[in-house]
Amino acid sequence: MVKLIAIDMDGTLLTPEHEITPRTILAINKAIGQGIHVVIATGRAYYEAHAIVREYRLQIPYICLNGAQVRDASHEVVASHPLTRDLIADVTEVLKAEDVFYQVYTDRAIYTTSIERDIDIFIELARQSGGTPDVEKIRRLMRERLAKTSLQEVQDYRAVYESEDENILKFLAASSSRPKLVRAKNYLNEIGDVAVSASSHGNIELTHAEAQKGIALEKLAETLGVELNETMAIGDNLNDISMLKRVGTSVAMGNATSEVKAIADVVTGTNTHDGVAEAIEKVLNNELEFTSNEKRHP
Repeated sequence: MVKLIAIDMDGTLLTPEHEITPRTILAINKAIGQGIHVVIATGRAYYEAHAIVREYRLQIPYICLNGAQVRDASHEVVASHPLTRDLIADVTEVLKAEDVFYQVYTDRAIYTTSIERDIDIFIELARQSGGTPDVEKIRRLMRERLAKTSLQEVQDYRAVYESEDENILKFLAASSSRPKLVRAKNYLNEIGDVAVSASSHGNIELTHAEAQKGIALEKLAETLGVELNETMAIGDNLNDISMLKRVGTSVAMGNATSEVKAIADVVTGTNTHDGVAEAIEKVLNNELEFTSNEKRHP
């Protein structure tokens, strides 16, 4: 019996328009009404994630920044795994050497050295994916984030690194050059105590080794008195794999990467066709049909 459901946001819970469908909200509330814990597990910072979720009046825990920060249902911080100064220096050295652009996420804000470069990379990655990006919409959304202070433009990251008032929780590196990303990822994997993952084909996400969705979910389940075999996780990308490998029931979105689908017990619909709602409804109706994949626990 499933007693806890962890749900990724981008590419999973959210539509491409960054909305949660009425059917999905209804399914989540039904699950909560039946005593099932529902948890957001995202690569986003809390202030980004909650800005979207609060519109739907969901009072649920958050696993943020791939597990670098965990908040309970009252949204109080219950766990945090910041990067050390040495790790920050090592990561920065690799990204600069490979000329891979990156943002720095802290417990207060997201920092970038160039909004325009952020936009250019986002647009180019969208084009490489076969899409036709709405350039004006992208620029407007980035400017809105800047106005709300969750995204801050700085000349360089030195002051952020040296700040005593903020903890650095994640690096988000992005490039439209696959060779650069591959080289950077290989070097970064050689750094101890760093978790290297991705939330799209054009980025690299870097957190402390203890900051992974799977580790955070395991600890949260223990706190809630739920066994791992009573948990379910739904995701679509590489930063979801650590939790999908640990839970009792792993669900890949229909739009998930091949790596995620390969380890999933169940493949549901896409994020444009209520895939999360479909999976939750099947849990509530005891209708889940498993694939032949064998779970590969770490």
